[in-house]
Amino acid sequence: MIKAFTDNWENVQNFQARPDDIVVATYPKAGTTWVSCILDLLYFGQTAPERQTSIPIYERVPFLEMSISNPDEDMVHKLTTTPRLIKTHFPVQFLPKSFWEHNCKIVYVARNAKDNMVSYYHFDRMNAVQPAAGEWSDFFQRFLDGQMVFGSWYDHVNGWWQKKKTYSNLHYMFFEDLVENTELEINKLCSFLGLSVSPEIKQHITGQVQFDNMKENKMTNYSTLSGAVMDFKTSPFMRKGKVGDWKNHFTVAQNEKFDEDYKQKMKDPSLQFRSLL
Repeated sequence: MIKAFTDNWENVQNFQARPDDIVVATYPKAGTTWVSCILDLLYFGQTAPERQTSIPIYERVPFLEMSISNPDEDMVHKLTTTPRLIKTHFPVQFLPKSFWEHNCKIVYVARNAKDNMVSYYHFDRMNAVQPAAGEWSDFFQRFLDGQMVFGSWYDHVNGWWQKKKTYSNLHYMFFEDLVENTELEINKLCSFLGLSVSPEIKQHITGQVQFDNMKENKMTNYSTLSGAVMDFKTSPFMRKGKVGDWKNHFTVAQNEKFDEDYKQKMKDPSLQFRSLL
């Protein structure tokens, strides 16, 4: 895990959640920004529409880990909204205990490992804060071995899936379902959150969060961040947003190796992913 997080471990564990906080939890590059935008529109799209055009998404839905590790840029505690929308990449066992104690609502988003790996690779290529991506073949092996900033993809998605079985305020979503039918997934989110939203507003939100719209929107595509943090000439933050792009990267041998590794590590038959639509 990045040193900035481990150096502030006490701050992580002592973080004080509020009962109405909404958490977006994901493994990196699994749809975090997408679901963050959906939630922001559901809660504030009608009451504070100016947010969408004046405040970048990473300030509207701040990153818990960065707020903890950099008190000068603590965007979480600067939030004036109710509820606060907060995102995290923490594995389930590292989420500050106050979120559980306050029975906060948590939305977890999972993405199939093959596409998640490819997206993560391109993210590491363009993000100066992340460890260097290196060659694709090396990154591929590190991903299988779980040598990533937030640990193993397998442990992450399985850990949150198991938590869902005992914690009723956890809504587990799949990136592929969002791609296939965004409006249906928004309906499920509203049911989980207890929100009454008109069909017209849901349709409007569905249009706003289509990938191409978000990719061109500087309030959602991270282009307002300093070039010292992200190199958009190497790769855009929002690249393709598709299911199945892994086929453009995996060799036949890598695909066979991955599938064998997957069989060994994904033992829970109730957790199923789709790597193609």
